[in-house]
Amino acid sequence: MTIYFNEKNFTLMHGDCLEILPKIEPGSITTIFADPPYNLSNGGITCKAGRMVSVNKGDWDKSQGFEKDYQFTYNWIKECHRVLKPNGTIWISGTMHNIYQVGYALQSLGFHIINEIVWYKPNAPPNLACKCFAHSHETLIWAKKGKAEKHHFNYSLMKEWMDKFSPSGRQMRSLWNIPLTPQNEKNNGKHPTQKPIELLQRIISASSKKGDLILDPFNGSGTTGIVARHLSRQYVGIDKEKEFLDLTIRRLKEFTE
Repeated sequence: MTIYFNEKNFTLMHGDCLEILPKIEPGSITTIFADPPYNLSNGGITCKAGRMVSVNKGDWDKSQGFEKDYQFTYNWIKECHRVLKPNGTIWISGTMHNIYQVGYALQSLGFHIINEIVWYKPNAPPNLACKCFAHSHETLIWAKKGKAEKHHFNYSLMKEWMDKFSPSGRQMRSLWNIPLTPQNEKNNGKHPTQKPIELLQRIISASSKKGDLILDPFNGSGTTGIVARHLSRQYVGIDKEKEFLDLTIRRLKEFTE
């Protein structure tokens, strides 16, 4: 297990999550957020900042075929089940390209799905092919280790949150109105699938308490870790790419300065 960075309960590990997760202590993690590869890098095109660009994000996002993609999904979720505390929960993001494999793997491993969240992107880019509806949301699955387990949910705090679909003082709904990651969150560099801070603020605030240990097996730009630090949680992030771990460190230093 290679520790790439460790400072004040903020740890980054360099390597494949399938190699690192088995070395993490069983039952030690309170909340997991995972933004795994969506297997979208297929040579197609998309729209970004009004320009036509390739959808390819890197070799890590290329499909290896249905069977291999599912086996990878099953294997890392199985390890997440092992490291979660009995009352711990996991959040996994995805699109139609991977989320159904995720849901099947979760239930195959004994997880109980608590919620399916629709992250609606009001400023999503148009569909350039004009052969289907414009993709304007991602799906988040929130699950616990088993149906009988008692999980933490900060119900009162979530009632205070407000967006277009959930007025303050009312139950937060499973449809979240959150714009794409703003430019000012990319000042230290860019990651092709960077999640907005607001999305992780809701997730971590809803399902953990101060001092809890948060894990992200696909650290990416480190948004999960930045929010965990801001909310006084401990953090462990794993990533295969050193450049993204370095990006995370730069973002952390900017936050703590």
